[in-house]
Amino acid sequence: MALSKDVIAQHGLSESEYARIQEHLGREPNLLELGVFSVLWSEHCSYKSSRKHLRGFPTKGPRVLVGPGENAGVVDIGDGMAAAFKMESHNHPSYIEPYQGAATGVGGILRDVFTMGARPIASLNSLRFGDTSHPKTAWLLDGVVRGIGGYGNCIGVPTVGGEVAFDESYNGNCLVNAFTVGVLEADRIFKGTASGVGNPILYVGSKTGRDGIHGATMASAEFDEDSESKRPTVQVGDPFTEKLLLEACLEIFKTDALVGIQDMGAAGLTSSSIEMAGRAGSGIEIDVAKVPRREEGMTPYEVMLSESQERMLIVAKRGREDEVLRIFHKWDLDAAVIGRVTDDGRVRILDGGKEVANLPVTPLTDGAPIYDRPTKRPPEQDALQSFDPLSVPPGRDHGETLLGLLARPTIASKEWLIRQYDHTVRLGAVVRPGPADAAVVRVERSGKGLAMAVDCNARFVYLDPFEGARLAVAECARNVSCVGGEPLGLTDCLNFGNPERPEIMWQFAEATRGIAAACRELDLPVVSGNVSLYNETEGKAILPTPTVAVVGLLPDVTATCAGVFRKAGDKVAVLGETRGQLGGSEWLLMTAGKIAGRPPALDAEREKALQSVVRDLVRSRKVVSAHDTSEGGLAAALAECCMADAEKPIGAQVSLPVGSVPPHAYLFGEDASRVIISYAPENENEIAAACKAAGVPFASIGTVGGDRLVISGLVDLSVSRLSGAWRRGIPSLMKKPTHL
Repeated sequence: MALSKDVIAQHGLSESEYARIQEHLGREPNLLELGVFSVLWSEHCSYKSSRKHLRGFPTKGPRVLVGPGENAGVVDIGDGMAAAFKMESHNHPSYIEPYQGAATGVGGILRDVFTMGARPIASLNSLRFGDTSHPKTAWLLDGVVRGIGGYGNCIGVPTVGGEVAFDESYNGNCLVNAFTVGVLEADRIFKGTASGVGNPILYVGSKTGRDGIHGATMASAEFDEDSESKRPTVQVGDPFTEKLLLEACLEIFKTDALVGIQDMGAAGLTSSSIEMAGRAGSGIEIDVAKVPRREEGMTPYEVMLSESQERMLIVAKRGREDEVLRIFHKWDLDAAVIGRVTDDGRVRILDGGKEVANLPVTPLTDGAPIYDRPTKRPPEQDALQSFDPLSVPPGRDHGETLLGLLARPTIASKEWLIRQYDHTVRLGAVVRPGPADAAVVRVERSGKGLAMAVDCNARFVYLDPFEGARLAVAECARNVSCVGGEPLGLTDCLNFGNPERPEIMWQFAEATRGIAAACRELDLPVVSGNVSLYNETEGKAILPTPTVAVVGLLPDVTATCAGVFRKAGDKVAVLGETRGQLGGSEWLLMTAGKIAGRPPALDAEREKALQSVVRDLVRSRKVVSAHDTSEGGLAAALAECCMADAEKPIGAQVSLPVGSVPPHAYLFGEDASRVIISYAPENENEIAAACKAAGVPFASIGTVGGDRLVISGLVDLSVSRLSGAWRRGIPSLMKKPTHL
């Protein structure tokens, strides 16, 4: 029976895509087959609008063991060990149901990492919410943070850092990007492949229910006024079951019984089984009647497309299935043999032995549509970039301006969030969240550490997608270098609006080109990532937000530092050049209410030299602290150095070499490639010499001490007053009325 146009449209397929399906099959698909094509050809699973541009990323390097295409990327960290990491989005579900959307986002990224054979050791997150006056902002922030904390705390993986920013463009579409890193043996990497004709396919984990059906399709469409009616497509997570699944998988990895393993993430059993077959060039046969269920009367369509959480698909060696079943049953998990690997390149779905779908694998995976969508530079871009921020009056009191900036939620202390995350579980965090630019986590039994950070200034990307994306990569790598980490690899989460709009596709194309350029300039391979498109509501897109996360290696985990001043009498210096660039700055947004101008210029060679010298200074213990300058400029960074450690706040007296730069621009400009350091006075000559040899500008600007921050006669404020403004930003937001 022919399917109606309404049914086809409800599955997110265009008329041309449906015609293409008919060509592949030589017939009309049935409803189940249509559902399978729908989810695997969705933007979320197939990357049909983005794949062309992602091919430009550098993905190889001397330490890369597994690059993009698997559940997570893997890099070599030496001595037979490796780190697996990835970042993914859970934006649409989190806007509809913030607690479960965020919680299951954490659960999904954890599974992506431990599927590779790694034990997760740390998580980060990157969050975006709407204007602070919007009635849903506080409600979404509260639910998302509770969801992240609730899941991560229960499973016992510390959330060690992250970032959060606010802008009205996210009013109708918040962003929740989750990152996890794990450690494994370099010669024990597991992949999602279904090879070996006759090998059994096993389902393990939780039972299947009706939650999450069409979640991948929903994530591939923009929101409208009826978006909240999509709550049934949001999955429900159970972190306690995930903990059992993690331990069971780690136990099975110690055997040689596995051929392949895949998380049942977006599109559930459909994507996991068919993607495994696609990677191996094989076929599969699955009987949905054998799938453990928690609801009665589920159809094959519902079983195949359910996105119930905490589930894995395993291909075991023939004859070893009982061994696998015993291990998962020991951990009180459901486990069943539901199919086998075949050699005909087709996916056959049975229901109690009766065939209900028969499809070729290749058109579902490598044969999915790839679009070269038109791009168009927005006509307003020239006007945006030509705006001169210096035309905005600076204000009379720079101290009051600084207090205002520190209280803005994008810059303000994130302690309200951090307190809800358990960052001490497993005792691996060496540098706690808040005082440092990047988190540092100990690699057990090695003496090494992993540094990690996540970053994106979406205002810069909006003004110039190419340069803004370059700046995001540079800042994230710089944050890792500020704690002594050598950046090893990058993962990304590319959040954009509707790719069918040429202006949005232009943003995406330019941003991916910028990421690729920066990664080549900094010798930083992209090893994994995620694309999230259609982040818009009723035609209003989010700011383009290509979030990046970088993982770095510390040979000696004790040779690190935080980003806060520690000791009276220490000297303070700025590394890098200050030009007072205010384009796209938080100062301009606060003062003039607009995002305009050009983002700061990035000199890749100077950036690379800066990061190298900072790493060397941190590792040689020549500096007490190192802190990157970003939102709010030098003034905000200096204030953070004074007050970020709530237990030991301390002041500083500094004199900035303002020169011909307007004072407010020198204070609040967000120039790239700058780091504030503090150090014992006796180390100054050696530090200055190292900077000179590297070609990095060095300016000794003052001394740590007292209880006030005094800057060149421009700012004179008590640290307690600075701290009060900085620490009340987020709590003040949470006291506002919330969405019901």
